[in-house]
Amino acid sequence: MSKGLNLAQLQAVHYTQGACLVLAGAGSGKTRVITHKIAHLIDQRGLAPQRIAAITFTNKAAAEMRERAAGLIGRRAKDLLLCTFHALGVRLLRADGQRLGLKPQFSILDSDDVLSILKDAAGGTTDAATARQWQWALSRWKNMGLNAAQALAQASNEEEQQLARIMARYEERLAAYQSVDFDDLIGLPLKLLREYPEVRDKWQTQLGYVLVDEYQDTNATQYELLKLLVGARGHFTAVGDDDQSIYGWRGATLDNLKRLPQDFPQLKVIKLEQNYRSTSAILRAANNVIGPNPKLFPKTLFSELGEGEPVRVIDADNEEHEAERAVARIQSLRAASNPPPAWRDFAILYRANHQAKPFEKALRRANIPYKVSGGTGFFDRAEIRDLCAWFRLWSNNDDDPAFLRAITSPRRGIGLQTLAQLGQFAGQHKQSLFGALFNAMLPAAVPRRALDGLHEFGRCVNDLEYRARHTLGAEAARAFLADWLQEIGYEKHLYESEDSDKVAAARWSNVLEFCDWMAQRAGGQADDAAGSVVTTQAKSLLEVAQTIALLSTIADREQDQDCVTLSTLHAAKGLEWPHVMLVGVTEGMLPFQPGQADPDGGGEAATRTPSADELQRLQEERRLMYVGITRAQRTLAVSWSKRRKKGREMVPTRPSRFIAEMALQAGSTREDPRAKLKALRAEFAAKAQPQTGQTASATAGPQLP
Repeated sequence: MSKGLNLAQLQAVHYTQGACLVLAGAGSGKTRVITHKIAHLIDQRGLAPQRIAAITFTNKAAAEMRERAAGLIGRRAKDLLLCTFHALGVRLLRADGQRLGLKPQFSILDSDDVLSILKDAAGGTTDAATARQWQWALSRWKNMGLNAAQALAQASNEEEQQLARIMARYEERLAAYQSVDFDDLIGLPLKLLREYPEVRDKWQTQLGYVLVDEYQDTNATQYELLKLLVGARGHFTAVGDDDQSIYGWRGATLDNLKRLPQDFPQLKVIKLEQNYRSTSAILRAANNVIGPNPKLFPKTLFSELGEGEPVRVIDADNEEHEAERAVARIQSLRAASNPPPAWRDFAILYRANHQAKPFEKALRRANIPYKVSGGTGFFDRAEIRDLCAWFRLWSNNDDDPAFLRAITSPRRGIGLQTLAQLGQFAGQHKQSLFGALFNAMLPAAVPRRALDGLHEFGRCVNDLEYRARHTLGAEAARAFLADWLQEIGYEKHLYESEDSDKVAAARWSNVLEFCDWMAQRAGGQADDAAGSVVTTQAKSLLEVAQTIALLSTIADREQDQDCVTLSTLHAAKGLEWPHVMLVGVTEGMLPFQPGQADPDGGGEAATRTPSADELQRLQEERRLMYVGITRAQRTLAVSWSKRRKKGREMVPTRPSRFIAEMALQAGSTREDPRAKLKALRAEFAAKAQPQTGQTASATAGPQLP
């Protein structure tokens, strides 16, 4: 079962006597260790699969882990609790949340729902940007384990006191709506385990062993939740890498790594330092970059894959020139190999989403297929989620989150007080919000005028559901959707809710595109497994709406396409490609330095002694560079441009200090991809010339893209 594991991996798999910290360097096989440890616990230690929990940070990681576990233990993998921290929180609250006043069918609000409630809690006159800042601040407080009263007690100025008071009103609304936000999915289970010993004992008994992936990304609340789940026995394994902690801005803290040896004195620390992904040249650059950072648990990655190609540094005149050179490098690497590597073998990584534009333009010009990762997916856009909420409500009247979103998108004159009264009434009568609309006792719970508005909304939903059920074919669906959007005034709602007409117009364009997509499916067009459009039988619009929960899988299919990946460094974490280009690696961008008048211009900001906060941010930026470098398997190029556009001007830039920190060998790292591509074309042209007794076709080299 443990065949193919190195000595450190074997040690990590077999140690089950107590708390264990596995420091898994980039590409060192951490998922392999976790899945083999699960198999070891079941087959060698006799633990039932139902008593093992493996906690990850993304649904994708959980799905991959389950697939790998199934390869080791077969069908028993379906009984494992493999989920994210938030999914685990949902499980705890569905089972025992009634002790906190939550009904089992409580609603989970998304980011846009939270934003809307926050704005109302502040009186409804706040702009979206300010409300978003509040949302982040409240999230930080919640991740620190603070409620509104505690935040108010700790407030250091009038602004924080005001925000704490808004937080109190926000908490009241969530309780009335029988709703929670994503931070509550960690904070409320923690409260449940802290305040109810019988619940804590139940879950500690049920979970015989806990494994936590990406442990360095946990925040303070998640760590406290983990401690209460495992209890004094400490039967758990935390797998992480302090050198890959890049989420400090969302509450992740390396203090959790420091606290483990203090809270669990018998902690076993095992280091995984052999990298199975990258060449020695790439790992040497990575080790050099991360070297200046302070070490909690020192380690040095090594590889047995050979020296490999030198890491290249590419400079460019400006961002457009840098994009051209990136495309030329892709073309030259493909031209130099026979057969050429696939497009999916290449990735272009950058610090911020806006840096993708010139690279997209250059790839389109070269007819190279690509996809952009790390931005907002089409089906994640607020306007699409608004429409999906209506469709979900047609399909399932008991979907409370869909109800709350539909009744407020756009607003129909039904205020938060009315919704709070409806939420309290529905909770008392153990009904969904929609079901409560038609309860004969509702008139006694809400004022007459509010009741009329609620009944009108209920009749509207029922009427739309009936019409959608009988709307068949593409043209009928298109007409229905156009009429419906006009009836609810959705276009007007978008323009009133945005500060910019340009942004509102773009969002409305997305709405029209989505409606066209829905109409095509009603007309009998669908996507097959390969992503191609095929013709099927026409469907009613309601049948199409009932598949709304599957829409996210459409975006997931992008990963199977043969195309170059453009991604932010944060979104690239956990992924790998044979050929990687880190682009835009300039001072001010990587490391990112907010708040400077000219972050790329050097000067006083570059020479003064940094504050403790600035030093901490710099260390995280260095870890981000380290993550980018260690995504590469075979080749790595790092590029920067000498000038960048700032407003309408071009400003000078300097190469990032991280390029110097890579300590690459002088004279062997500079590269001009266009010159290399030109030389390759000349070489192939020479080979293609007819020789004595031969034809040109017989000696022609590989075809260039």
